[in-house]
Amino acid sequence: MAARFIISAARPEQFPPEADPEIAFLGRSNVGKSSLLNALVGADGLAKTSSWPGRTQLINFYQVDDGFRFVDLPGYGFAKVPQETRKQWKALIEQYMLGRSALKLTVILLDARRGWMEKDVELRDWLEFHNRPFLVVVTKIDKLKTQKERHQSQSAIRKNYSGELLECSAVTGRGVREIWQAISKTKTMQ
Repeated sequence: MAARFIISAARPEQFPPEADPEIAFLGRSNVGKSSLLNALVGADGLAKTSSWPGRTQLINFYQVDDGFRFVDLPGYGFAKVPQETRKQWKALIEQYMLGRSALKLTVILLDARRGWMEKDVELRDWLEFHNRPFLVVVTKIDKLKTQKERHQSQSAIRKNYSGELLECSAVTGRGVREIWQAISKTKTMQ
């Protein structure tokens, strides 16, 4: 699927004009947001990835030829950046999340090895409070090597959430089709 980078925005006035439905990817630093975005469009390197937490520092917009825009947001949690930078990211993300009528779905990413962490729960509660639709995607499922690890991960994540969960691996492609099916449903939300 063809996709192209539009812009990296540091301020709301840099956001592109609203057009196609936007799907925002949110999660802790280094949870795999950019990797998942690349897997969904089948283009390694479209969104920059790094093992260094906090690599994505601006809001990155991508046009997907299927009539969507993907929006890669800065991660929260562990990132080697000053506290003031984190505050700026938070304010920018909130301005985007509350001000964009084109935003149709937020994808919350959870690391399969860590499950729900405090900031993830805060994000989920914030989205529910603001009546924003979201999808929970459990990433890095390929890192769970044994049946016992997979069972423990699923139990921990289900303990704190009863909604739909989609598991994926950007490495193997597992779950990509199911995530696209969920994203495609947003076309009917317009």
